[in-house]
Amino acid sequence: MPDGPAGRSWLLMTAAAGFGLVAGLGLFTFDRADGLSYFSDNPEACVNCHVMRDQFEGWNHSSHRQWATCNDCHTPYSSFFAAYYSKAVNGWNHSVAFTLGGFPEPIVITPRNEDIVLASCVGCHAAVTSEILGGGDLSKGEFACLHCHSDVGH
Repeated sequence: MPDGPAGRSWLLMTAAAGFGLVAGLGLFTFDRADGLSYFSDNPEACVNCHVMRDQFEGWNHSSHRQWATCNDCHTPYSSFFAAYYSKAVNGWNHSVAFTLGGFPEPIVITPRNEDIVLASCVGCHAAVTSEILGGGDLSKGEFACLHCHSDVGH
């Protein structure tokens, strides 16, 4: 590599080309995966990945269909930041798992996402859950709605 201005110029061009390659591949992948659909509240975005087809069909035929979308149960609603942070983490984890094939089939909810769903159950069904919980601690798993109602949402 040449010294002086020519060397810096070569290094700058190489870095710019590398950045352009990574950014281009990222944008191509985002477009092919219909990435913008994940910013919506449309449940059909979830079936961009074939492994979610059974969950979508289950939800589409469930009693929750008229009341809740995927985001209502699977995204925290405590704040805008929490919701989009969760979507970003899940988007990253899903893209890595689906690209590299590192996921179980049938798909299984992670503990972090199970906690989000549990908080959503308790939030939407507060009238019923407040009587059931009566001061119980959800974080200890004493009252895990999904243990008995695992197929309710889908």
